[in-house]
Amino acid sequence: MTKPRSHVRPAAPILDRLFSLKGKTALVTGAAGGIGRALATGLAEAGAAVILADVNATEVGKVAADLTRRQLSGMAVSLDLAKARSITAMLKKVLATCRGIDILVNCAAINRRQPVLEVDPKTFARILAVNFRGLYQLTQHVAAQMIPRGGGKVIHIGSINSRIGLAGVSVYGATKAAISQVTMVMAVEWARHNIQVNCIAPGFIRTPLVEPLFRDRRRAAWMRGRIAMERAGTPDELFGMTLLLASPASSYITGQTFFVDGGLLAGGRHW
Repeated sequence: MTKPRSHVRPAAPILDRLFSLKGKTALVTGAAGGIGRALATGLAEAGAAVILADVNATEVGKVAADLTRRQLSGMAVSLDLAKARSITAMLKKVLATCRGIDILVNCAAINRRQPVLEVDPKTFARILAVNFRGLYQLTQHVAAQMIPRGGGKVIHIGSINSRIGLAGVSVYGATKAAISQVTMVMAVEWARHNIQVNCIAPGFIRTPLVEPLFRDRRRAAWMRGRIAMERAGTPDELFGMTLLLASPASSYITGQTFFVDGGLLAGGRHW
């Protein structure tokens, strides 16, 4: 005897229910850089329509074109986080082409390695404007449009510099520490709106921007000696945590800073 067909739809596979980003729109700043490019690509591969924002319009256009060639969804936009007008103009353009932003990944940042006594006011102001003030203002705008739409995900990219002091990166480190702190405040204020806000703090990640440090034998040896896994990370190794925090799997995770550092902050050997 043939069993009657059930009209109940089978449950989606658990990985799809927890980690699929199909139907979501993600905005990634700093998408032309090593980490931003990897995160934007990963989000697109997970099913999201990705808006790639960067001050380098030429390079971010190449990233978007690569996604398009792979039949993934990517749109490049120009953004200078140091300029409030650039933020509002970019969002106006984005929101005119999509129903809204579901996921915001704040990856854009700049740095200039200088001892404290050599940091001039212009350098100080520029790093602060891009790394913190611009991030703060962009997140304000994006969260405001997430609220009436029922929620969203905000992921800030911080740094181990928020937990340890490294010579030559005082202003950069201060902005990254500020990001970890404001992550908690945003999470508390927006929890009632179903917006989860978290921060990923990478350790030493091998990107084109920091490649000169790894080519310096003395510095490279020092970094390997500090890292439990005895190697630098890759941008792709940050994507697992990014996917978790961007997906429904993290519905009860908010206000946290997650260190992805190969065990650097866990400690070290004394022999």
